[in-house]
Amino acid sequence: MPNSLQLIFEEIAETRNEQQLRERVIAQLGDYFQAKRRGLFFFDSLPNRKTSGLFELALSIEHNPVLRYVVENHAPVHEEVVLQPGKWKTICPRFDHGHVMAGPIIGNGKLIGGIGFTRTRESSAFSAVDLANLSAVCLHLSTWLIKVKSQTKEFNSDLDINCLTPREIQIAKLVARGLTNAQIGKELWIQENSVKQALKRMFRKLEVSSRAGMVAKFYSVRS
Repeated sequence: MPNSLQLIFEEIAETRNEQQLRERVIAQLGDYFQAKRRGLFFFDSLPNRKTSGLFELALSIEHNPVLRYVVENHAPVHEEVVLQPGKWKTICPRFDHGHVMAGPIIGNGKLIGGIGFTRTRESSAFSAVDLANLSAVCLHLSTWLIKVKSQTKEFNSDLDINCLTPREIQIAKLVARGLTNAQIGKELWIQENSVKQALKRMFRKLEVSSRAGMVAKFYSVRS
């Protein structure tokens, strides 16, 4: 039985490097999404050698509309969102890639990697619930990357002093730990809707549109 997402989120938080992430988390996510294949990549660790054949087409945003959607929108997607029924088979003939779902990993407002899952043609397609869950996964992975890629981190004091209230800073730190709105509300003894409204204000102040983008603005690397 696949682990719950909450347990997987806790596993992500405890992971210390990319190798551990692949060994301890990605396989669990593959089971959770009932995927035949799963993959994780970061642009800065892709091989420099020129790709060819099907792999080259898979990484081409001109050929692959699923990848193009992720690149352009920084949001998870599966093939049935962007294509007519049956069209994906003409783009990717592989039986074990009969259904595909992919999501972004974001750092400092930029797309720096991605995660993908595939199912065979005989399996059911990915659903709206799968996309919502993948969106949560991508947030946790993006937050994880910010922390792990930076050996020493601190909250940006200019933002702390000039931009956000003490309560908003508390909320931001809990978001960075991967807590949901409900969990933040419980931690701070406030209503979940109060957290939601606070995040809207914080997004406007920081000129970001996502939780991952907000976390990225808060952290700065001290060399």
